[in-house]
Amino acid sequence: MRIKNITLLAVISLGIALLTSGCTNREVEDLKLRNRNQQQRIDELESQLNVAKLKLSQLEKQLADCQAGLDTDLDALNKKIALLEEDIAKKEELIRQMQSQLGGSILPPELASELQKFAAENPDMVTFDEATGMVKFKSDLLFQKGSDVVAPEGINMLKKFSEIINSHAAEGFDVTIVGHTDDMPIKKSETMVAHPTNWHLSVHRAIAVEKVMEGASVNPKRMGVKGYGEYRPIEANEAGNKGNAKNRRVELYLVPAGNVK
Repeated sequence: MRIKNITLLAVISLGIALLTSGCTNREVEDLKLRNRNQQQRIDELESQLNVAKLKLSQLEKQLADCQAGLDTDLDALNKKIALLEEDIAKKEELIRQMQSQLGGSILPPELASELQKFAAENPDMVTFDEATGMVKFKSDLLFQKGSDVVAPEGINMLKKFSEIINSHAAEGFDVTIVGHTDDMPIKKSETMVAHPTNWHLSVHRAIAVEKVMEGASVNPKRMGVKGYGEYRPIEANEAGNKGNAKNRRVELYLVPAGNVK
């Protein structure tokens, strides 16, 4: 009888352990999903915020240049500026609140540590955001202006990044490659043949990065590419479509396998 009781107790304990393990895995997956959805909403808000800042910058310049206008015109500009400033403040506060609700890094500690080290060794070229799993390259150091040919230094950096992606630490993660430009229009006829618009240039640069990583033995099935052209700036461009170097960038997001976005 005692042996039967011990066996029954062991079976019950094993069942509880399995249930507990399953619950933990489900909670982790739920957290990852919530973080991804939350981060996508934050990205949308940041894009709207950057557009609002750009409009504000343009209005402020218009106001500064308006030296001989009517008082009513100046009043209208001041009202528009006040409304934009209020809208920007609200968006910034909402972004801060949403970021504070994110449940930490989606990356395993070993992988996050490798990416932190990679960024620290290349501070002039790379930044890493652990909370979103984003590695950001400055495209001015990856590409010549108006080109989608990766520079030699950029190839070396991408090969080092690919080594991390191919490591055991990054198993279970895919990579989304996103190209961005500033608002400087493409004017050279020889450039327009290959890249008619900034949309084309941003996507072509993302593809070029993918090809370098594929050449460094990263499985193409683990990668996806996107391009947003000039429409997701992180800072206001200079007036008159003169651009901003900080908006010219390539972002690489590490996401759980099967969730390339």
